[in-house]
Amino acid sequence: MQHSAVPELAHTRTRPIHWVATATAVAAVVALSSVLQPDAATAAQAAGARTAPAGPRVAAPDPAAVAFPLDCGPVETVVRKRTSGDLDGDGRPETVAAVHCDAPMGTPPDGVYVLTRGGDGEPRVVATLIDPKERRTVTGLTVSGGSVLAGYLGYSSADVPSCCPDVEEDAKWRWNNGAFVRSTPGRAHAV
Repeated sequence: MQHSAVPELAHTRTRPIHWVATATAVAAVVALSSVLQPDAATAAQAAGARTAPAGPRVAAPDPAAVAFPLDCGPVETVVRKRTSGDLDGDGRPETVAAVHCDAPMGTPPDGVYVLTRGGDGEPRVVATLIDPKERRTVTGLTVSGGSVLAGYLGYSSADVPSCCPDVEEDAKWRWNNGAFVRSTPGRAHAV
């Protein structure tokens, strides 16, 4: 048997003095951290970037609080997709919602609506980007860089049955001079 060249460690057994020393060290760290605080954060605004007006942060309009311009008869409306962002650069978010009637059968067409808050603070519909009469089914909806992007399924003609959309498209809308201007970002093909 080989003996250790190092004498036994002095701290192999805990004693009350060890606990007192540990508690004192922890208390000193907590007290010191409450006295020392980091400097206030600062960030430089990039040149030409839009800034929101100062004031309280406003929540995006809630689609559940809006009566959409859909004639659904005895059934309710359903918000399938929703997204929010500042579309007109005023520093307040708008909500974009894909909405359809809650039909018991089939796939009812979606309408895509832009919501904002009125002067009274209540949400209201300010634009229709896709009318349900266009027979579209929204597959994706996002707000990016002040633009609304939507992917949807549609029909190449009125003769195509409602069960079987045969066209897949993307569209983009951007607020320009008081209206949403539509462009198609590139993908439009048969399904």
